[in-house]
Amino acid sequence: MGKVDKGVKCMAKDCGNLAERSLSAEQVSKSSIRIEGNARRIYLCHEHYKQWKKETKKARELEHLAY
Repeated sequence: MGKVDKGVKCMAKDCGNLAERSLSAEQVSKSSIRIEGNARRIYLCHEHYKQWKKETKKARELEHLAY
């Protein structure tokens, strides 16, 4: 059972929703989402995860093609 299943909150600034996904801090730093605190793993709610996916779609596609 991970932290998301235990009910950790979203780490985005001014958001108190329950987290749905966990990403590395490096991945989230490539988007415009502002994070509260300093951590290695960032927990995001559904809305912020969707925002992160939209903002990093092109970069993730290019990274995948590099393999």
